[in-house]
Parts: sequence; C-alpha cells; structure tokens
Amino acid sequence: MLAVVLPVAFVVAAWFVATGVVIALDRLPRWTFGWSLAIAGGVAAASLWLATSVATDTSPRGAYLGFAAALGVWGWHEMSFLMGVVTGPRRAPLPPGVTGWTRFRMAAATLIWHEIALAATMAGMLALTWGQANQIAAFTFAILFVMRVSAKLNIFMGVPNLTVDFLPAHLAYLKSYFRIRIFNPMFPVSVAVASVATMLLAEAAAAAAPGAATGLTMLAVLAGLGCLEHWFLVLPFRDAALWRWAMSGTGAASAGQVRQTRRLGILP
Repeated sequence: MLAVVLPVAFVVAAWFVATGVVIALDRLPRWTFGWSLAIAGGVAAASLWLATSVATDTSPRGAYLGFAAALGVWGWHEMSFLMGVVTGPRRAPLPPGVTGWTRFRMAAATLIWHEIALAATMAGMLALTWGQANQIAAFTFAILFVMRVSAKLNIFMGVPNLTVDFLPAHLAYLKSYFRIRIFNPMFPVSVAVASVATMLLAEAAAAAAPGAATGLTMLAVLAGLGCLEHWFLVLPFRDAALWRWAMSGTGAASAGQVRQTRRLGILP
C-alpha cells in the first residue's frame, strides 16, 4: 500500500507547494525578480545534472529524484514567464474586433518565446536521457508541457471559468486574449486524452517492477492532476483558492485587477 500512497502523496504535495512558491515569489516586489531568477536558474541547472545522473537508477529513489529534477527545471521556466522575462514579442492587449487567424497569431506572439524555450528544454531532457532506464525526469517535463499547451489552447478557444488571480499586473494584457465560452470542441478531447493517459500509466504501474512502478505512478498522478486542472476551467470552482496562502498581502490587488477586468468587459 505504501508503494502507491507515498508516490501519490509526493506528487500532490510537490505540485501544490511548487505552484505556491512560484506564485509567492512572483508577488514580491519587482526588484527581487533578478535574485529569484538567478537562484531558480541555479536550481534548474542542478536539476538538469540530477536528471542525467539518475538516468541509470531504476530504484524508487531514482524515480523520486527524477521527478523532483523535472519540477526544478519547470519552476524556472514558469518564473521566467510570470516575471515577464521570457514571454513573447507582443506585449499589448488584443485590439477590439480582432478575430480568427489574426487573433490566434497575436495571442501566440504574447508567449511564443516561452513555449519555444519549454519545447527546447523538453527535447534536450529527452535527448540527455534517451535510451536510459530512468527517463522519469524527461517524461514528467513532457507531461507538464503537453498539459500546459492544451490548457492554453482551451483558454484561447474559450472556457466558462477563467481564473485571472495568478496574473501579475505586468502581464494584465494577456487577459484580453482570453475568451468566455460555455463550450469549445477541444475541451472534451483534451479531457478524454488526459484521462486515457492517466489510466494507461496507472495500469502500467500496477504491472511494473518496484522502481518503475514508483515512476509510472507519479506520472499517472501528474496526468490526473493535469486533467483536474482542465476541469477547473469549466467547473464553478476558483482553483486560486487553493493557493491563497501564497498570495498573502496581495489578495486585495488581485481582486481589484479582476474587478477592473470585468469593467473592461473581458470577464463576466
């Protein structure tokens, strides 16, 4: 039982705490961003080294370290985006009346550099661990990347429950590219694929040896959390409430940003 409970608890705790830490650091004064990114960059570099050094370790320990290494790299990328360092060439709101391909092109230009950096890092991690017995770090990063792209496309196409609390003031222009919509055809496909991936990984974990089972269980839980985050986009639940503790001292500003966005007609 512990062989299942421990990796599940580890992934949920890591997902919860890591997200909160990134949010909290992003809420600090902007003069702290350089220090935060420098420290996070050191952690990311060490995490890349760790991912390669445990690539031959098929024990549960190797799986835990590989997963943690992927989060260390991912955290730096998320901070670089939320702090406005690696985003895209466009840093302006969507002009009124823009639709179709032009809207997509402009929206992509707001974050394309960040997505390219993520894709390049994913390819690099896969290359560094290619053919090795323990590729948990690379697969963890790949799941995070695919789930992120899926969520962003769903938000672009339109979802009924948008959470803007996480966006800092310097990225407020991104809200103009979001769309409120009861249903979009991509959502059921996204949830179905994530659900099937979760089940397949869980089945593989149940039939695997101890070390591999730990890693596969963690990947299954991560895919499940990605599926849950997709459901947050349509269910009447403010997922930002889970990380209120990380927004300490900034809740009023966040609420003010939401009210201002509603006045602009972007959110309902």
